[in-house]
Amino acid sequence: MEWLIAEACGSFPYLLRLILEGLLIGVIYSLMALGLTLIFSVLNIVSFSHGEFYMIGGYVVYTVLHHFKQVPGLVAVFLAAVVTFLIGAVFERLFLQPMAKGQVDRPNEYAILVTFGLAFVLQFVMLGLMGPFPKKVPRFFSFPEIDLGFLRTTRTTLFLGKIPLPGSRIFAAIIALIALGAMLYFMYRTWTGWALQAVSQDRNAAAVVGINPLNMNTLAFALGGMLAGLAGAVLVSVFSWVPWVGVPASAKSFVIIVLGGMGSIPGSLVGGLILGVVESLGTGCWPNPATAQAYRDVFGLVIFALVLLVKPTGLFGRKL
Repeated sequence: MEWLIAEACGSFPYLLRLILEGLLIGVIYSLMALGLTLIFSVLNIVSFSHGEFYMIGGYVVYTVLHHFKQVPGLVAVFLAAVVTFLIGAVFERLFLQPMAKGQVDRPNEYAILVTFGLAFVLQFVMLGLMGPFPKKVPRFFSFPEIDLGFLRTTRTTLFLGKIPLPGSRIFAAIIALIALGAMLYFMYRTWTGWALQAVSQDRNAAAVVGINPLNMNTLAFALGGMLAGLAGAVLVSVFSWVPWVGVPASAKSFVIIVLGGMGSIPGSLVGGLILGVVESLGTGCWPNPATAQAYRDVFGLVIFALVLLVKPTGLFGRKL
């Protein structure tokens, strides 16, 4: 077995490094997918503008840190969350609430068109404001240099033995974990979270007990956009940022929510981790490193197809 691993991926430490890197990016995938799951479960629509909230989050951080260099990175990330939350709330009130009130014919088609429209507007507005050239944010923090034998750090990298883990990805994963923990607490331990779950299960029954479904719709869409914006905000220091960066991120979110089960919060969390690890292993173990990145998305789609062949409702989905 170890010989097979060595042949495919070089060595066991290298394989472990790929898994850890996959988990780091998978946590952020889960954060994005949780936002899309929340929108789908409460509003019963799929938002095709989800990736653009991710893109906006990154550009907010870039703009803040570019013009106000003394502002801490965490403050910029918080501002990105606020901006994307407000965009989501305003958009839902203006364009999606008429659908929920029954003022729109063919609401399913309307939801697809209007969220597609928001995606194009946000993308081309940012193209006009920021230009087509890639932007990059410096790392948010530097490690103190320590050496404890197995655990040591440089300013940019943490080493577990001989396994290097980039500091920017560790920071992004930590922020994503905190946000995921806060959202899970909010959903399962607060009255407002219970109200969101009630509306997702039965809107009419929720209205009978005094919950306003329209307000829950606004909150769900705003929170979903905010989670996507947070994912972009923490990753802007890892990847180069362009106005169309949200397109592949949105596609990954769709894959994750179907992989985990439509509307399933645990499914979105587990699906994101699976996708991150599969992409990392597939890319790192591909025989030709020159073409490995070109096939990165393919590896996730393969595991996605295999899961649906075995369990068409997704890992945590239920039969309708």
